[in-house]
Amino acid sequence: MNSFITAAARCLRSGAAVYVPRRADVWSASGRRLLCAAAGVQKDLGEMVKKDKVVVFIKGTPAQPMCGFSNAVVQILRMHGVDDYAAYNVLDDQDLRQGVKDFSNWPTIPQVYFNGEFVGGCDILLQMHQNGDLVEEFKKLGIHSALLETEKESK
Repeated sequence: MNSFITAAARCLRSGAAVYVPRRADVWSASGRRLLCAAAGVQKDLGEMVKKDKVVVFIKGTPAQPMCGFSNAVVQILRMHGVDDYAAYNVLDDQDLRQGVKDFSNWPTIPQVYFNGEFVGGCDILLQMHQNGDLVEEFKKLGIHSALLETEKESK
């Protein structure tokens, strides 16, 4: 069983399919398919997070978040005027839900990525919003925060 875990870990780290030899007492054909599917999800996730400047994995959709933390991420992005981002509903696909957790080594949803780099979850994004770091990160992405306009108008 230990070699199965080692092969699974190697598969997930590399993002490539790993051939697992058939051993009737440990593996089945469906187990091999599952292992290769996990590798495919990891590769796909690597491409998904790089596809757009801002990518979020949430429960639900931006129009209808299905948990408070996902809603908070959507609201923070909305406050900054960030409407052009990729959002993936992890409730639609259990492989995606688990795959993104494994990909980032972060146990919770939502998850936020900027330019393919993992930023964090709701708590990290909220902290960055509160201390002003999020405005700076958006600048690096070439995104102008709407909060800067609100600041100017209030002065």
